[in-house]
Amino acid sequence: MAKEPRTENGEDGTGRASTRDIAAAWERERPGTPSDSIGIVTPIWQLAKLFGDDRRRVLARAGVDSATLDLLSVLRRSGPPYTLSTRELGRRSLVTAGAISQRVARAEREGLVTRQPGTGRPRTVQITLTTAGHDLVEVTVDQVLLRETELIGGLTPDQRNRLTELLHLLLTDVQQRIGDDRITQVGGEE
Repeated sequence: MAKEPRTENGEDGTGRASTRDIAAAWERERPGTPSDSIGIVTPIWQLAKLFGDDRRRVLARAGVDSATLDLLSVLRRSGPPYTLSTRELGRRSLVTAGAISQRVARAEREGLVTRQPGTGRPRTVQITLTTAGHDLVEVTVDQVLLRETELIGGLTPDQRNRLTELLHLLLTDVQQRIGDDRITQVGGEE
């Protein structure tokens, strides 16, 4: 791949500086300031933005929002009978009880899930994927995953495996350092 020509201020012709140029500028301007994270964290933020924006476009064409797809996907991955309590949905979706309540209400209005009283604990509510919800998640997940496979198509299978392992290591370590294992949806809306 040909290297992009650089202007005298380090920009790549699009008005943006590369992460190497940004790190070098900080090293020049603030010697001793750690800048090695820039080459890792900045592209991760940029990729999160690109992937999030692209996923929203795919979902808009499919007629579903990311929060609804997340709800339907959690139910679908749970296996037959595709039923979970609202508490379990919140735990698996990594969102608050209020967010689950809003998602369920919206999906129920659209005929994608049903809600029934649960057994055992008082106020337990069971949410079940309807046939329409099942059909929607099947088609939409295929569209999303096919698109995301296309987006990472520039990597060889070996590179994908190595990157998967490295990202898992980084994510686990950062979660431990921060003391927070909750992951919210990047680019999602609530």
